[in-house]
Amino acid sequence: MSTLLVTGAAGFIGSNFVRLALQNGHKVIGLDSLTYAGRRENLENLPHGERFKLIVDDIRSPHVGDLFRAIRPDAVLNFAAESHVDRSIANPLLFVETNVLGTGNLLHHSLQLWQEKPSFRYLQVSTDEVYGSLGETGKFTENSPLAPSSPYSASKASADHLVNAWHHTYGLPTVITRCSNNYGPYQFPEKLIPHMIRCAIAGESLPVYGDGSNVRDWIHVEDHCEGILQALLEGKPGSTYCLGGNHELRNLDLVKAICRELDRTKPRADGETYETQIQFVTDRLGHDYRYAIDDTNARAQIGFVRKHNFEGGLRATVSWYLNNENWIKAVTAMKI
Repeated sequence: MSTLLVTGAAGFIGSNFVRLALQNGHKVIGLDSLTYAGRRENLENLPHGERFKLIVDDIRSPHVGDLFRAIRPDAVLNFAAESHVDRSIANPLLFVETNVLGTGNLLHHSLQLWQEKPSFRYLQVSTDEVYGSLGETGKFTENSPLAPSSPYSASKASADHLVNAWHHTYGLPTVITRCSNNYGPYQFPEKLIPHMIRCAIAGESLPVYGDGSNVRDWIHVEDHCEGILQALLEGKPGSTYCLGGNHELRNLDLVKAICRELDRTKPRADGETYETQIQFVTDRLGHDYRYAIDDTNARAQIGFVRKHNFEGGLRATVSWYLNNENWIKAVTAMKI
């Protein structure tokens, strides 16, 4: 059993990873500042106690060093990040502070621990958005140049550069994972899929940027977390692994797929389709056209395997949100 320090443990991907790590016999210390997207509700029904503990603090905090010395984890997995592109456009410096300075703080204390504990490893959870935008063809690989477009993706690319610098300069055993768009349970309802589900059942308009032609590759959060765990256990220090869903969709087609599933499972009282609620809105500033990941290397090197097909995964995701309307109300109640 390894002791894992998981930052951002109460967030969407972090909380799903905590569940996976506990299922695989690891002890988890979660660290989260419990911002609007990091919620205790995301960690419900977990065995708090000897095998899991949540500590409320910020990755930028000077107390992080005390935590490292107290628990001496076998690995740190950094999920903690400000992650919503629209918010990064409105408040870019917050993203620099958390995503860049916070990562630097974790690396600083990780290096000190590794010098005393040679088996220690550091894993940085990143995103395909650091690569910028794709045209009609091609896919991102580990060797694609970084060309971030938004303050969010620029802050994540900066953090990746820091991680690589700590490996190449000091020898810290680091691994970076970069994923495509995640979906699944416990995702904060500002993100596309849960936002559309919430708006649809509330009878609100379904806002689609531009003409809805932007393309994203979708990976189920459980597949992503499995890939992260494999990268931690099997990845080569200093390496990066791309984890994709191999399922590209235009945003408009995704919204229509959500509408069809809601038409089937929770029909509108007036008999109309939810598609009538779709409304095209002014496009996002600097909106990247397309993302897609080639995860051939991760499948070959660390044994990454996708277990979810998109159709079944989306069906289960819609069902989860419909069955957890109280969760949606709880996490959106705070004014943010």
